[in-house]
Amino acid sequence: MRMRRKKNLEPRTARCEKVHITEPQALKGKWEERFGRKGPLWLEIGCGKGRFVLQMAQHFPQVNFVAVERDPSALVIAMEGAMELGLGNVLFLNQDAIALADVFDKDEVERLFLNFSDPWPPNNRAKRRLTHPNFLRVYAQFLCPGGSIHMKTDNQKLFEFSLNQFADFGLKLSQITFDLHKLPLFNVMTEYEERFSSQGLPIYRCVATFPGPALPNPAPLSLKDAETEE
Repeated sequence: MRMRRKKNLEPRTARCEKVHITEPQALKGKWEERFGRKGPLWLEIGCGKGRFVLQMAQHFPQVNFVAVERDPSALVIAMEGAMELGLGNVLFLNQDAIALADVFDKDEVERLFLNFSDPWPPNNRAKRRLTHPNFLRVYAQFLCPGGSIHMKTDNQKLFEFSLNQFADFGLKLSQITFDLHKLPLFNVMTEYEERFSSQGLPIYRCVATFPGPALPNPAPLSLKDAETEE
């Protein structure tokens, strides 16, 4: 559901110019230059108010994050959060996912997060789902060999649809769970995830990996590992 337009949206957005990318096409192939350092690039599509990407940026300071959000009222909240925290490893843009191949170059992104994407429930709207082959073909243009899609959702039908699409596209499936919060895994929650899990709803999760050599995994695999790192 789209948020009500925020008051003073334009001046608030202008104050976030340090983290707001307004001409992302100009950075295609040059994101490391924009961040001012080398490092893996992780992308979240549909960041909402930014809870997930902001916490991930704090957990993994060695990673460069780009967060995409179509709703400017949600985007400005996320950007203000990054500014308040003083994060230098996360940038934001307002962009349609279908056009992201114009923003990122071949092999430029290592990891893509799809958290609680719109399920577009009628079958005749399946092409709008972010795990439809139309979108997978876009991601394939910029995810590197061994790069991966990390998906979480509360919608079982969308999850099952996505598993089938990933498999048909030739991606390797792993970490498939139909009740994420019953497992002792390291997990940063989104706003929606906290709401749904508090209602007792199961959270579905999987990782879909593109063909290629395995990439180093900087993420802790369990809560115990995360506590050890800290």
